Amino acid sequence: MKKNRLIPLLGIGLTLASCADQTPTVNLGIDDTYYIYRMQKLALSPALTGQSYRWMTADGEVLSTGRDYIFLVENPGVYHLTLEIIDDETPFQYDFTVIVMPEEIAYSPYLSKVYDYHPAPGQFVNQMPEYRPGESYDDMLARVEESLCETNDVLVTLGGFGGYITFGFDHTVINRPGEYDFMILGNSFYEPTGQDRKGGSAEPGAVMVSYDTNCNGVPDDEWYELAGSEYNNRETIHNYSITYHRPDPDREIISQGNLIDINYITWSDSEGQTGTMPKNSFHRTNDYFPGWVSDETLSFKGTRIPDNGIDLSGYGGYYVLYCYGHGYADNHPNEDADLNSFDISWAVDKDGMPVALPGVDFIRVYTAINQYCGWEGETSTEICRAQDLHISNQK
Repeated sequence: MKKNRLIPLLGIGLTLASCADQTPTVNLGIDDTYYIYRMQKLALSPALTGQSYRWMTADGEVLSTGRDYIFLVENPGVYHLTLEIIDDETPFQYDFTVIVMPEEIAYSPYLSKVYDYHPAPGQFVNQMPEYRPGESYDDMLARVEESLCETNDVLVTLGGFGGYITFGFDHTVINRPGEYDFMILGNSFYEPTGQDRKGGSAEPGAVMVSYDTNCNGVPDDEWYELAGSEYNNRETIHNYSITYHRPDPDREIISQGNLIDINYITWSDSEGQTGTMPKNSFHRTNDYFPGWVSDETLSFKGTRIPDNGIDLSGYGGYYVLYCYGHGYADNHPNEDADLNSFDISWAVDKDGMPVALPGVDFIRVYTAINQYCGWEGETSTEICRAQDLHISNQK
């Protein structure tokens, strides 16, 4: 990810008179003028302290009341700002300027970096993308990044519930109020029987976002979930967790129709439930447990939305996975752009309260359903592209 290019022109020293007429120089910690690129953050933190703080535009609009402030804008221009340090004994006001320039190399609208890839077990794990014996996590991370960056559009699976991927762009995705901000594409499709309710192969993935408040370029800041249509569903389980167990070599192997090993992978969850992820005949030679993982168990946590698979055949022969309204990846076919688009303003904190974010630097998608649909296998979110909707499509 491109780092901020900050060019302070002039430093400032403040002369403060004491009762003894001494005049020590105190550094405010804010420069007169900065140059930065658009959609890049400028972290500002005064060296002086006070009872409270106010960061404002030249016309008096309050931008922040915290001691620290991150300046971020979408458009080039000259921005005149004011910092007020409110204090009974030493109040202070300082005006400074931020000159925002167009980027030297045009930003890409597509994701440019994959930070984490931790799929849960699943029938397409080790295949999408391919795992080669002896490869490390870093090898797989590079292959996932190659699959998804720009418009390569190679599907990557997240496996069963909780499996996730974290990615970002070469800039901060700006939150435009009342607009969709980014899009994520997968491989969902509608089944052709003309049902009134949209469905087919919807494998919804929940979406989380994070703003790089410490400006270190690493996704270690607080995460917020985008509240999709099922967030407040009474059947949705928040803070759900699940643990998958590596296949027991001494397990009893039992076949049942197209399921050739119904005891293949076992799991237990935070609701006190246990179950299995069977192996089916269509992926009999594939290991469902990530090949680069040496641990005996894999655990995940997130919001579990209600199951969406209905067996229309009545005997396990034909499942339709119905779509949810909005706010999930791999939930509607890619041609339905709006239904695959996301508004950063949907972000909520761990208590479900709305959060106002100026933009996001990191996006995480995880499989949000724990469900097994007969011979069709586990519900697993797949993605193939992510795009900032505020950057011109260059393809």
